[in-house]
Amino acid sequence: MLQLFDLAGIYFRAFYAVPSSVKAPDGRPVNAIRGTLDILARVIGDARPTRAVACLDLDWRPAWRVELIPTYKTHRVLDPAELSPEALADAPVGAGVAVVGLDVEDAPDDLSAQVPVLLEVLAAIGLATAGAPHHEADDVIGALAAREQQDPVEVVTGDRDLFQVATDGPPPVAVRYIGAGMSKAAVYTPADVAARYGIPPGCYADFAALRGDPSDGLPGVPGVGEKTAATLIGRFGSLEALVAALDSDDPRLTRPQRAKLAPARAYLQVAGQVTRVAVDAPVELDRDDRLPAAPADPDRLAALVAEFGIGGAVGRLTDMLDRVTG
Repeated sequence: MLQLFDLAGIYFRAFYAVPSSVKAPDGRPVNAIRGTLDILARVIGDARPTRAVACLDLDWRPAWRVELIPTYKTHRVLDPAELSPEALADAPVGAGVAVVGLDVEDAPDDLSAQVPVLLEVLAAIGLATAGAPHHEADDVIGALAAREQQDPVEVVTGDRDLFQVATDGPPPVAVRYIGAGMSKAAVYTPADVAARYGIPPGCYADFAALRGDPSDGLPGVPGVGEKTAATLIGRFGSLEALVAALDSDDPRLTRPQRAKLAPARAYLQVAGQVTRVAVDAPVELDRDDRLPAAPADPDRLAALVAEFGIGGAVGRLTDMLDRVTG
């Protein structure tokens, strides 16, 4: 199995789940680092993959998506008045707080400082990371899943948008959704996604665009909720087909539905391009994705453990890797 981690989503979740009182010997917070390592240990132990990749946001708000829908993630952009040359210089690429033009994601300082350390720890352990210029982690995951030809794939994420990559294959792709917390984590097959939302996984992105998603700055169509969105996408199959029906006398659209959809026609024409993962993203891996049986750089890992006091979490992950690969 190939396991793909939505790393930014995981470390944001870990940051808020693990108390901020968890600190390094010198007082720096390490709650996101420790929580992320523990989440990785748990999901690796559950799935027992042979390969794994931590997928990065090299561009958390790609310009090509903003061009199509200017409100895309606008609410997450840090106020320019709060930026300083030092803040811009220190914003770590791939950390979910990367500089994109003049946009910097509004993330807690205590989290931003931990991400480069986390990436160092993963490199010293030997877990592969991957990113794609001008693309988000969702695109990296979608591209890696789409190009896999050998092993079953499991995506680990707290983002329901990635339900769109679930497929029966070959090879099959499932989504381990951790958005409700690790105690309620569940693996979604394509059948599970269809049962929950009434649409095939391949239609999820268009369904989400039609319904709207305030967390991503996607307005959706006023008056169209989850049930109506599922009905329309299930009936027409895509936003493009829905627009074509709107432009014709297709009897499958009722007069009230036309009244809601017509004012949003321009949005419907582009929204799917924003919510669908870019399976052609130019993904680059930093190393072979085989699960490491032993740390790639034990001396560096030991130094990081000593500096940041994360021996317990590192030990749990490396012990799990040893068991899974042994």
